[in-house]
Amino acid sequence: MTTKDRSLEALGLDDVPAKKPLTYPGRPTTEPSLLTGGELLQLDVRPLRLGEWYVEEQEAQQRLDEALADLGQVGTGRRHPVIAVGSNASPGQVAHKLTRLGIPATVPMVPVRVQGIGVGCSGHISPAGYVAGTPYVARGAETTLVVTWLDSTQLKAVDDTEFPDYRRAILPGDTFAMTMPSGERLGAAYIYFSAHGVLADPVTGQPRPGGGDQSELLASLLADSARLRDLLGPDPATWVRRAGGDRSLRERGTRIFGEEGWVLPQTDFLPYVDESAELRLYDDLPPLDDSLPYRV
Repeated sequence: MTTKDRSLEALGLDDVPAKKPLTYPGRPTTEPSLLTGGELLQLDVRPLRLGEWYVEEQEAQQRLDEALADLGQVGTGRRHPVIAVGSNASPGQVAHKLTRLGIPATVPMVPVRVQGIGVGCSGHISPAGYVAGTPYVARGAETTLVVTWLDSTQLKAVDDTEFPDYRRAILPGDTFAMTMPSGERLGAAYIYFSAHGVLADPVTGQPRPGGGDQSELLASLLADSARLRDLLGPDPATWVRRAGGDRSLRERGTRIFGEEGWVLPQTDFLPYVDESAELRLYDDLPPLDDSLPYRV
């Protein structure tokens, strides 16, 4: 029986923005999937909880929770749903973050409709040299974002890649409706938001759209600021090479964002900040509630 190659390379999802900054945010999964090592297996959506969906695996189907158990991994009910806004929606980036630490890259990844959240650009330059995405509260908006289901070890590893530039909040489902492809609603989910604020468009004063082509974003920022051109120009390739290799340049570029008057503060998420994440209390981190991850 011939089976389709589900490797990240074959699917064109193996880009790692941490290694190739101009590919940021990487290519997200566009369908419910199970990332397992270097493969991305399709999930057959059922009108049931996530763990009861089926994994389209080789010659046979298997329930997701059963597949996770066979891989020696915890089931969905003991995992933490985390909304990915930037490269954490990219299977290649997630696999890189986890496997480089010796952590199994076995992660359910599901596109979910999220209300009240927009995607903008963080008001800082990341260690890799790119300008990363960040969520912001946008009442009335509906955005499809990938939710990753991380176990406690994976969550801590991702936290370590995000802090101190990002903080983790818990979004309540009664304020930010989150609808699965099955029609079920998440009761809550984690989300990382930038501690540096959101970049504003210099003309409109509204958040610059994030999640698009990194080269276009950097070219636009260079065009809007002579000081950035002098520091990191003349082009996006030069920007990421210089910024990625010199912390002081990143810090100076970040300061220029603020001095140009581009940075909008992020305060709307503060009521939802996860204090346990701030204190790094992971030993017995429970799911968000006893019925996680759903509330219909």
